[in-house]
Amino acid sequence: MPTYDSIVIGAGQAGVPLAVRLAKSGRKTAIIERHNVGGTCVNVGCIPTKTLVASARVAHMARRAADFGVRIGSDVAVDMSAVKQRMDRIRGESNQSVTRWIEDTSNLMLVRAHARFAAPHAIQVGDDVFEAEQVFLNVGARAAVPDIAGLSEAPYLTNSSILDLDRLPRHLVIIGGSYIGLEFAQMYRRFGSEVSVLEMGASVIPREDANVRAAVATCLESEGVSISTLVKVLKVKPCTGGIEVHFSDSRGVQKIEGSHLLLAVGRTPNTDDLGLEKVGIATDAHGYIKVDDTLCTNVPGVWAMGDVNGRGAFTHTSYNDYEIVAQNLLDGTQRSVNDRITAYALYIDPPLARIGLTVDQVRQSKRPALLGTMMMSRVGRARERSETEGFMQIVVDAQSEHILGATLFGIEADEVIHCILDLMYTKASYKVLERAVHIHPTVSELVPTLVGELKPLAS
Repeated sequence: MPTYDSIVIGAGQAGVPLAVRLAKSGRKTAIIERHNVGGTCVNVGCIPTKTLVASARVAHMARRAADFGVRIGSDVAVDMSAVKQRMDRIRGESNQSVTRWIEDTSNLMLVRAHARFAAPHAIQVGDDVFEAEQVFLNVGARAAVPDIAGLSEAPYLTNSSILDLDRLPRHLVIIGGSYIGLEFAQMYRRFGSEVSVLEMGASVIPREDANVRAAVATCLESEGVSISTLVKVLKVKPCTGGIEVHFSDSRGVQKIEGSHLLLAVGRTPNTDDLGLEKVGIATDAHGYIKVDDTLCTNVPGVWAMGDVNGRGAFTHTSYNDYEIVAQNLLDGTQRSVNDRITAYALYIDPPLARIGLTVDQVRQSKRPALLGTMMMSRVGRARERSETEGFMQIVVDAQSEHILGATLFGIEADEVIHCILDLMYTKASYKVLERAVHIHPTVSELVPTLVGELKPLAS
């Protein structure tokens, strides 16, 4: 029975750096991964999808070349086989880099197998049982598959399997109008597919403010993406050349035929085959492992990090989970997941970036607040690049002068947002940002102007 000081199950964005850190601290460590080292981000998430987004942007900008006085011909062709080859190369390099990091670390053993609990500190791995005083779970999540009539007999794609396509879909039908669905919608529309999005809610990306939701929908529809809301999918079935989706909306019962169907309706934690019930590790109604503010489970000596704990669903929150656990264990700190400020981006083009509270959330809190809004058409960098779509908005506590949240939708928003986020972590007055001198010509240079034009938030 192999004995370790620490066992990490899952080689994702929290598991790998933690395993390396534990091993370098002198602890005999095993990291167990049943599939691909690097987790979702490296293999089927951020790295491959943003590589595809980059290819799609090139196609889009090539079609716009004449707007910039550049002549490249009338027809822009996308070679999906070459697009996929580029994606595979880039994600392969990332996977290999992470694998080498593990293999080159002394005191760390990589085990490629499925792991499940045999006891609170005993892990069944094939015919072997590994023991350790400390067990860390970083097993991630997978695409949710909804209960739709006929789906078990019909071909469908998820965010993972769609990456296997090396031919352009004639018509991609996407069920789900949230972050993953919209990224693929714009991407494949720019590649040249007809794209239809079916969203069961009243709007796409429902957690955002109404003006943000409307602006994103308008952006995608202007590029030819069809969006239907308040949809109830009734059934799906295969047909000649693809798949039929039958649904109802405000117009009544509808039918749409596509060549491919993508499911983008959320994520399911990978907790159903870990043997959690054997050792009494608590989960919520959706299968996420319950953790405290330091990411400990209810079983002493067992931690859960990343998507599986339901406390964040991004690579950056997973990595922050690693930092919290590692520094609390090894550095004697007292870090908490509650110190984290909500921050994420939607990688359509232009990108949407959001931090902290929405305007609606601040308004519901009834606190006195100030709101600043600026259209991207005022930004010199945006005009220079003929990419003036979108706006910036920021909301501030009128009494403490602390920044409560911001949403940026426009060129380079995913980078610019950090100058606001960093100030939020300092809990400094927004006036520090207002008085800062930023470089011209940039998008960031308008952020001080944005906070200099704050007005009382209407109730």
